[in-house]
Amino acid sequence: MEILYGLHPVEEALRSGSRQFDHVCVARDRNDQKLQRIIDTCRKNNIRLRLEAREELTRLAKTSGHQGVVAVVRTREFLELEDLFQAAPGAAESTPRLLLALDGVEDPQNLGALLRTADAAAVDGVIVTERRAAPLSAVAVKASAGAAEHVRIARVVNMVRALEQLKERNIWCVGLDERGTLGYDQYDFTSNTVVVLGREGDGLHDLVRKTCDHLLRIPMAGRVASLNVSAAGAVVLFEAARQRRGQNQPSPVPPPRPDKPVKERKGLGS
Repeated sequence: MEILYGLHPVEEALRSGSRQFDHVCVARDRNDQKLQRIIDTCRKNNIRLRLEAREELTRLAKTSGHQGVVAVVRTREFLELEDLFQAAPGAAESTPRLLLALDGVEDPQNLGALLRTADAAAVDGVIVTERRAAPLSAVAVKASAGAAEHVRIARVVNMVRALEQLKERNIWCVGLDERGTLGYDQYDFTSNTVVVLGREGDGLHDLVRKTCDHLLRIPMAGRVASLNVSAAGAVVLFEAARQRRGQNQPSPVPPPRPDKPVKERKGLGS
């Protein structure tokens, strides 16, 4: 069993149906609309509810930041890499894939932030490694504001082998590296692409870097050399989302010219 805590993580887990709930604990001293929405959903789905003192919730969550709700759930099952070759629910098979691969991100706050960005940028799936990486813990889920419950996540043993399998399926592997020669906004993300992000501080492992087809960089105008991995990931993924959104939209049509010349309007005091 695992613990989820916080209004957004618990509510999104209920909405997504990705977790099997054992029971949900809510604080006796909290009574508001957001918490009531969770209580109503639990009752609708026949999920056991327990009213507890706030101190008991803090003990279960191991933090006071539980916002009055803690859920005990079954451990999440990860997908296989092959599952990400299939289109996401609601997406057409012909739609180019956009994947995110995390090469050893160890901070659960960064993992959660990246999963939140992946959900917002319509990423089709996220690839993480089994070892030397942050687990999908309650901290990471809380940092994702519950978005982790909606993102398809595959866990692999060897990132290099996983990238090679993606390349065999005609998916371009694009690593983010400050030594890259191509700006992130110069790359065409409208084809099948996996964006590869490295570890905090150290970046991509050498073999992972060599496996990538292209290395992109984010030009920095200030005095620091690079961004935090979650901030850098947000920059690149939203650029990819912008390009892919523009590809699917028709060209704007200019407004028709008026039949009569527009009369000049006088300003105040004239």
